[in-house]
Amino acid sequence: MDIKEIYAYREMIFSLVRRDLKGKYKNSLIGFMWTFLNPLFQLLIYTFAFSVVMPINVENYYMHLFVALIPWIFFSACLTGGARAVTDQQEMVKKIYFPREVLPISFATSQFVNMLLSFLVIFVVLLLSGIGINLQAIVWLPIVFLIQYVLALGITMACSAISVYYRDMEQIFGILSLGLMYACPVVYSMDSVPEEFKGIIRLNPMTAIIEAYRDILYYKNVPNMSTLMNALVWATAALIIGCAIFDWLQRRFVEEF
Repeated sequence: MDIKEIYAYREMIFSLVRRDLKGKYKNSLIGFMWTFLNPLFQLLIYTFAFSVVMPINVENYYMHLFVALIPWIFFSACLTGGARAVTDQQEMVKKIYFPREVLPISFATSQFVNMLLSFLVIFVVLLLSGIGINLQAIVWLPIVFLIQYVLALGITMACSAISVYYRDMEQIFGILSLGLMYACPVVYSMDSVPEEFKGIIRLNPMTAIIEAYRDILYYKNVPNMSTLMNALVWATAALIIGCAIFDWLQRRFVEEF
């Protein structure tokens, strides 16, 4: 990845992000409000399932779930929707020159902005519910945001490049996303996982990130440094591998289209 060249095309990235954010809900009845309503609907469904049908003994379970669900939606969008980041722009790829990395970067960034907007709902719910926030803990939140963005970008880079060659990968990534969600403490807590399986759960790159979000927003504690370092290692590895895969595969994008 040529950082200088990508920086030179920063206006193109900003333009694609704006286009994606504006076009996502174009011609819909309530437009941008779906950014907030989609995670709220999912919250209601999962809260009903795991508070009424199969109750999980966690205090304020809806909040325990919510602070993990929003970051997971972002990660899942990059894993599944990221598969189309290049293929949806194939005409642009064939006709003009620009660093191809611009496409997965702009896609991951637009999804990241959506997540940040959804976090506004989390803060409102935290305040209205009386759970509140700890300012000493909340200052660590931007670091967790950045770590997750790096992880999601690496995932998007890899998925978008692979899908150019194998168009059914989007469906495979969708199945993978579902499996990874239940192999990650999104709808349950790590305390409920048997000791012999905790090591496996921690192999999920989102586990440490989810734990960090919960430490800050649900438990109102400064995140555990070992958790942050684990998350950072996963994110860095994902970005390095994702960029390597993209750089290797992008050479024949035009021929594949």
